[in-house]
Amino acid sequence: MSGQHAGARAGQKRKDPPTSISTPDTKYNAKRVKTKQARNILAQASDKALNQNGDLDVSAFVKAREFEIRAMEASIITSKKFLSSRAFQQVPNELRRRTASHNVKKVPKKLRIRALREMKEDNTPTVTSRRRKPTPGSRLRLETAKKLHKPKARAKKREETKEQKAATADPAKAATPAPSIPRLKKNTLAKPEKSVSKFRKRQKHKAWLPTHLFHAKRAHMTEPKHPLWRFAIPLSPTEKSFRKTHRAEALRGCVAWDMSYVSTIGLEGAEASVLGLMRELGVDEHALSGNQMAKWRRGTRFWQGWLRERDNEKHWIAEVDVVWCIEEESSATTAESKSTGKTRKRRCLLRVHPSAFLQLWTEILKVGKMQRPPVMVEDLRFEIGSIELTGPASTEALVVALESSLQTTDTTREDYSSRIWSSLGSVTNPSILPLNAVLGFNVTDPRLHYPPRTINIPTSDTANDLLLQTLAEWLPDKSQTPPSIFDRTARLTASRLLPSQKAINRRKGDALPGEYPAPAATDPQIPILVMATRSPTPSTQGSWKLLLPWKCVLPVWYHIMYYPLSTGGNPRFGGLHELRQVAFERAIPWFPGDFPGVQAGWEWELEERAKRKIEWEKRPKGKRISWESLELGKGRKGEIGIGWACDWEHLFNLATSSQATTKDSSTSHGEVQKSTGTEDKKPEASTATILPRPGHHIPHTKSPSLLNNLDQDTNNHAVTTIHLHLLSRGLPTTCARIYRIPSLDLHLRSQWLALASSMIHPSKNHAGPNTENSTNRRKTLASLPRNESHPLRTQQTALSLLHPAERASDGPLQPGDSTYPCVPDAEDLIGFVTTGNYDLGQGKGSAIGSIAIAKVVAQSKVSVSGKTVTPGVGATGNGDSLTTDGENERLRSEIEELERKLGRKTVQKLCVVRNAGESVGRLAKWEVV
Repeated sequence: MSGQHAGARAGQKRKDPPTSISTPDTKYNAKRVKTKQARNILAQASDKALNQNGDLDVSAFVKAREFEIRAMEASIITSKKFLSSRAFQQVPNELRRRTASHNVKKVPKKLRIRALREMKEDNTPTVTSRRRKPTPGSRLRLETAKKLHKPKARAKKREETKEQKAATADPAKAATPAPSIPRLKKNTLAKPEKSVSKFRKRQKHKAWLPTHLFHAKRAHMTEPKHPLWRFAIPLSPTEKSFRKTHRAEALRGCVAWDMSYVSTIGLEGAEASVLGLMRELGVDEHALSGNQMAKWRRGTRFWQGWLRERDNEKHWIAEVDVVWCIEEESSATTAESKSTGKTRKRRCLLRVHPSAFLQLWTEILKVGKMQRPPVMVEDLRFEIGSIELTGPASTEALVVALESSLQTTDTTREDYSSRIWSSLGSVTNPSILPLNAVLGFNVTDPRLHYPPRTINIPTSDTANDLLLQTLAEWLPDKSQTPPSIFDRTARLTASRLLPSQKAINRRKGDALPGEYPAPAATDPQIPILVMATRSPTPSTQGSWKLLLPWKCVLPVWYHIMYYPLSTGGNPRFGGLHELRQVAFERAIPWFPGDFPGVQAGWEWELEERAKRKIEWEKRPKGKRISWESLELGKGRKGEIGIGWACDWEHLFNLATSSQATTKDSSTSHGEVQKSTGTEDKKPEASTATILPRPGHHIPHTKSPSLLNNLDQDTNNHAVTTIHLHLLSRGLPTTCARIYRIPSLDLHLRSQWLALASSMIHPSKNHAGPNTENSTNRRKTLASLPRNESHPLRTQQTALSLLHPAERASDGPLQPGDSTYPCVPDAEDLIGFVTTGNYDLGQGKGSAIGSIAIAKVVAQSKVSVSGKTVTPGVGATGNGDSLTTDGENERLRSEIEELERKLGRKTVQKLCVVRNAGESVGRLAKWEVV
């Protein structure tokens, strides 16, 4: 039996489980004992050195002391090695690799000698990649690589034979044709350039960003079969980055994003025609003809605003950035235009989010053909890429990466922008630059001065004064040549002349040690355009937007990522989640997720709604929210609308298929669909094409006039975006319901206004219910003996458990108190939260949402005077019976007094936020953003 048992154990792949149950306590105690033993020094008693007669035995005494000395030396070694960390454990989290414990090459060079020594001492099994036996998967990859290498070798051989024939041919007969520039395709959509054959199959239904290979190794990407806006976009770094991103963008360091997926549209035509096109698309007249925006029309500033449809209901499409090309002001061109009578053509670039690109492209094409002369429209999506940086060290990293190609000292107009750019390294916030400043110049290949070196940031008073003088004068407004990035020939030339990495390395090898390669006449001139944006929230960081040719993005990106900042560390890269986080902390709505009133935002809401529904259905019945059994107080039961959605259809009472969906979901809340995830997504995708957009977005520049003018008729479906500040503790989440202060229930309205008054104007009068009684009870409890049981102590403890409000500290009411007001009714629902989270900048929860303007205006009409409330409609706190006329008058007087104390504008901007699936509402104040 023992032999069979031994044979069975020999065939096992895993060890037998331990006989004793190992808990964290036993593990901790075992480690504690082991540590204590490693630090103990063994010693011998003095009795061992005495003989039987009690005399000292010298030899025994010497041996005992020798044993103690050796034990002390051994204890020093063991205690030193016991808690010391290995070499691969000394590496920061962002540099740690999974195989660093047995592969020295995965450890930084400074620690490789120590790691190799530790591996030899511990006899760590190491494997060399050259001697490793290939697995079936690796063998398949090797064979595929060999097959792909064969056509490359044949093509290389053909090129070599062509070169040999050209070398042996007569040079007089040989002709060197100039590189052909592809024909410009007007008014047609562009297609991405053919990728390398090795990666072509992976880009069938999507396009890669220029930095795709960099992000694919370090970030979570969109699913291969479900790209976002037809791009493979990085979502978030693989390491934890929530707090690190906040520190880098607000305190120290910088964060960079590859924003090449943002679409670029080029416009070219007569200036009057281009201005007429923008006028038809909703640009204000003061921006097109006033002196206030003259710098934008000249090309030294960029404009950021909303464009809309020309026909039908003129719905707003998206927010765009528009940059004009600086006009060449020379006497020759002016005289030529006057003599011929032709208007000079001008160019401008328009940047829009990819989710709204197709809608805006169709509208621009239609309006451009109506102009006389017509405007030429060009799709530059895969010709111009972009990088966005933000943070205190963003300017420093960008100045080092973009080294101007002009090294002369002549004061040409183009040199003004390049010289000013090189002097901006000490700027810690792009917001201090002139509003919407633009700089355009040419730079050298960043790979020629790689690896980058930290520059010395001047901190003296003289340097600060010079910087302030530069920002105050801002010479690029007066003299700046047209940026080359508007020229298609310059963009294609820069992309084609980029040398290979092998050629760059060859030039680095020829240079002197510690020096960069000398500039050559054949080096490409990379045209760039730098735009400084300012955050609408004061005391927050601005950001840089860098436009450059598509193929030149990757060299600049690597230079930025590996630049050692003067404050320590390197710039961080971010994904889509980090972009939303930074916008959220700056109280800036993110397009399209926070704009459900536009077509792109509505499509995003439908996609997110489908994902949340699938997540809810995957949960077991006992661990998911039961929407139909939610208690809202006053006998109300059930969630308002669809619980996992921002149900605008329910808010506007639209008779669409969403109401049928609501009924079906309410009846099937207890049932789980057994279909797969892909089957769940199909009906939702079809719903996205059927459901019309319920709301119409109003930009933040237009909505204040609608909110303040109570006499003006407002569109019932008009929606605007707001930022919510909670007045108490709490964390709003996505799909939370936003209510106005109750307008019909007088008792509930007075309760919420009293709670708001106690939070905004705290005083002893609003310290909470029965403050004096609770204070006396605390004093009585303090005087009672603690060691012996006392009937009064038992009675007071029971009262404190039954009435938690009485044991609360002085201050406003908190959720859970017995007298805390319940949430308003469905008639007071005005909007939904589109983004809610914990704001690390404020140290509390905040949210961004959208509200219906018509319902807010209706509340304002009520809050002007309490007389507009229908008498007899208000109900008591428990909702049992209607109040009397005398009670109504008393409540009206209380409401008028509270509104007078808070102010009409404050009451208008007060709201109640309730998370979906919860019954507790929290007071908040909203601002239009």
